[in-house]
Amino acid sequence: MRIEHIVGLVAAPFTPMDPSGKLNLSVISRYFDLLRSNGVNGAFICGSTGEGVSLTTRERMLVAEAWAAAAKDAPDFKIMTLLGGTSLAECTDLALHAQSLGFYGVSFTAPYYFKPPDVQALADSCAAIAEAVPDTRFYYYHIPVLTGVYFSMLPLLKAIDGNLPNFAGIKYTHEDFMDYLSCLHFQDGKYDLLWGRDENWVAALALGAKGAVGSTFNYAAPLYHRMTEAFQRGDLEQARRLQQQSIDMIRLLGKYGGISTGKAFMKVLGLDCGAFRLPVKNMPDDQFKRFEEDVENLGFRDYCSRLP
Repeated sequence: MRIEHIVGLVAAPFTPMDPSGKLNLSVISRYFDLLRSNGVNGAFICGSTGEGVSLTTRERMLVAEAWAAAAKDAPDFKIMTLLGGTSLAECTDLALHAQSLGFYGVSFTAPYYFKPPDVQALADSCAAIAEAVPDTRFYYYHIPVLTGVYFSMLPLLKAIDGNLPNFAGIKYTHEDFMDYLSCLHFQDGKYDLLWGRDENWVAALALGAKGAVGSTFNYAAPLYHRMTEAFQRGDLEQARRLQQQSIDMIRLLGKYGGISTGKAFMKVLGLDCGAFRLPVKNMPDDQFKRFEEDVENLGFRDYCSRLP
């Protein structure tokens, strides 16, 4: 299988919920239009931002089917889905389902309850799933802050290289720039290394990153397009200034409770995705007005994504 290197932005969408906490799949068609019209090249669904680990297997399949239907007339829009990481059998079922929908790829994160004892065990876990879908690109999702599995990724590439033809690369959500650069250079840049820390995008560009997967691309894609363009034309001062705007925006996530605050940004745009499921804490309703004021004070309207 030819390994393609994705260029540009892939959003990590939120999973829309109704007021009772059930899936609200009717939102996904409009969500796709939002991403597409703001220059986002794909969607990494059911990941951390998409609450994949909080969904049942059936719910993940329903979300996948809704995204496939929304993007049916856009074959260049790349959809990937996170399979999970605790049950390899369940991950394989989800991978087969994604393959049947014609998804661009699937992604697997390290088991985080019974953790792999070494890199070879992690490589074997990847192979156990990827071999079931040989015609679908397989990405490893490296996010040790959530999985607790902190192996460097260069040894994983070495363990897999030549043994797993559909292994396409890594969604790299960690700040180990030394390891990331080594992975970029491995086998003359053979693998696709998608950057996963929005607040460090300029630094990743400096190392040679071409594509990224991020949650803030849902609601601030124009900011990152401008950042990338500034970097590419050599205007590093402007690129750094725009990265600081991104950081200031991301700091609001921490101020108002964490990952669930991203759905508040979506509400500001006019796309209500509901709340996160427990155990994630949501922003209290009485704080939303203050959040809106903070958002406006950041100049968010100057760089936010816009509904078509």
